[in-house]
Amino acid sequence: MSSAYLRPRDLDEAVVARAAYPEWMVLAGGTDLMVNANRRATPPGILDLWRLPGLGGIAVQGDMLSIGAGATFLEISRDAHVRERFRPLAEAAREVGALQIQARATIGGNVGTSSPVGDSLPVLLAFDAELELASVRGRRRVPYREFCTGYRTTRLAPDELVVVVHLPAPSPHARTRSAWRKIGTRRAQSISKVMGAAVIELDGDRRVAWARVALGAVADRPIRVRAVEDAVRGLPIAQAADAARAALRGAITPIDDVRSTAAYRREVAENLVARFFSGIPSSS
Repeated sequence: MSSAYLRPRDLDEAVVARAAYPEWMVLAGGTDLMVNANRRATPPGILDLWRLPGLGGIAVQGDMLSIGAGATFLEISRDAHVRERFRPLAEAAREVGALQIQARATIGGNVGTSSPVGDSLPVLLAFDAELELASVRGRRRVPYREFCTGYRTTRLAPDELVVVVHLPAPSPHARTRSAWRKIGTRRAQSISKVMGAAVIELDGDRRVAWARVALGAVADRPIRVRAVEDAVRGLPIAQAADAARAALRGAITPIDDVRSTAAYRREVAENLVARFFSGIPSSS
């Protein structure tokens, strides 16, 4: 059985097509197209958005970084603004498969697929990203922390497309720290067993003013770990690592699967989250 195929000429044509064919598969970079293809029904059609005019580009607008949904991870990893102000996103982008995958895979595809092991997704949570969604009804913004609703399910309406990822820039002073870490079977080109990202703001007394901590591959979706964020708020940085570890212990319920056990994931996640805080010098 073959599928219908449509390649719009621009974004306006794409949202009209999405409204007309909401059951069609949206193809961004295509790197996920053949995953489990023999286990799912052939889609009735494919809406091809690869290199669609108006869907790419990376730009700074005031204190906001805007990344077109069609931007590839290779482009993201090499962008000077991303590397300077959003280093964890550049690091995550460099871990999305091999260079060939990075040259095709897009941030919009990662968001739309919404896999719990999507490399960029904990970073978007840690930076409190917003998604801009478009349809024939207009555009709307959704905080990324509210976007994922379950395993590969989202708040994206059947007639909508993800068009831009917006990230507010962290404070430019030295008291804002950010980090990303991925744990896999090998050093490169592996699916995550556990991964995480954090943005941490210190006050003038070297206490944690606030933190956003996010994990992937420990739940049915990427998650913000509010228990950790609450536990470290107001603590001297020297005490934050132990508090983060203790708070995480009861905050996640990882699964056993072919890549790892729940017990291993829990222990690694505790170490990873603690390291986000222990890696910050107690004085500077």
